[in-house]
Amino acid sequence: MDYDALFTEQLDALREDGNYRVFAELERRCGQFPRAACHDAANPGEVIVWCSNDYLGMGQHPSVRTAMKDAIDRTGAGAGGTRNISGTTHEHCLLEAELADLHGKDAALLFTSGYVSNWAALSTLGARLPNAVILSDALNHASMIEGIRHSRAQKLIWKHNDPEDLDRKLAALPEGSTPIVAFESVYSMDGDICPMAEIVEVAEKHGAMTYLDEVHAVGLYGARGGGISERDGLADRITLIEGTLGKAYGVVGGYITGSAPLCDFIRSFSSGFIFTTALPPAVAAGARTSIAHLKTSQIERAQQRRQVKRLRAKLDACGIPHLDNPSHIIPVMIKDPVKCRQIADILMQQFGIYVQPINYPTVPKGTERLRFTPGPLHTDADIDHLVGALNTLWQQCGIARAVA
Repeated sequence: MDYDALFTEQLDALREDGNYRVFAELERRCGQFPRAACHDAANPGEVIVWCSNDYLGMGQHPSVRTAMKDAIDRTGAGAGGTRNISGTTHEHCLLEAELADLHGKDAALLFTSGYVSNWAALSTLGARLPNAVILSDALNHASMIEGIRHSRAQKLIWKHNDPEDLDRKLAALPEGSTPIVAFESVYSMDGDICPMAEIVEVAEKHGAMTYLDEVHAVGLYGARGGGISERDGLADRITLIEGTLGKAYGVVGGYITGSAPLCDFIRSFSSGFIFTTALPPAVAAGARTSIAHLKTSQIERAQQRRQVKRLRAKLDACGIPHLDNPSHIIPVMIKDPVKCRQIADILMQQFGIYVQPINYPTVPKGTERLRFTPGPLHTDADIDHLVGALNTLWQQCGIARAVA
């Protein structure tokens, strides 16, 4: 059997559909982000990154970097193993306390990524709670979908951000069900924000557990960066809040927060926690410093909001179509996978602008886009350069403009 031929056949099909992914080889320059060195021969030596999920540039913050270097000098590089055997460190415990405080919960539990925290928590809840039924928003992230699938619990999909459809589905559940309502606050591809108060009210009406993914909101929204649930005063009514350390907090890792019994339950029964090597203590130290900083500093959030508003206004002035949403995510719609890839390549090669095309299966076919995430470290000149480049390409490629 020629296995490589089987692999190549499917890879070729991806290329023909315009959905084959090519990764740029970049090297972020400490203290100069969003500028990065590019090691691809066909591209400029320096590019400006426009698609990073390090939304506030905290991966570059001096206090975060210092905390990580100090922790390495104190403890060494790794955690030493899984936390069940040899890998629970003082830094892990301090970070979990910081996270519990962030969301006003009794406890928190760390994972190696936001993907793993969703997969592990949902799969454990669905598998071990009696007669569990997980009601999942139609646009939930792949990590949530995989966790639900792995749990083998009954799954019902409710219409995206539609509390009335959720209400109907909860009302139709048989007596004795244990319902879990799983949803996100900020949806990362369209940038829309859920009607959280209405969803929580429907869940409470039916006695359902609420499972909230705040990965694209923590650090960015709320007076202390606790996410949309903090901003809207709803955190105390959410059963479990899940988040990430790899986006606005600038490092890596995931977590859940909730009651002490809930977190202990996941800790005790989740294979995704039990059998995984713990985060390095230096990462935990950096994350804790980043969270603590953003609990008090408004500078980064205010500057990010300014740059988001400025980029939207500039795009509107040029008729560049982008999804109108209330978040920090700006999807510029191309709606063709080949053209999306071509535009991204030209932006990189001719203008030194790096943005990764978003194609199927991340988004449905026909909704391909460039996803821009302006941050506090992007200058006004950076925004002008980006919009000027897009305006040129819209003229050259004959792409339809938005109608004012």
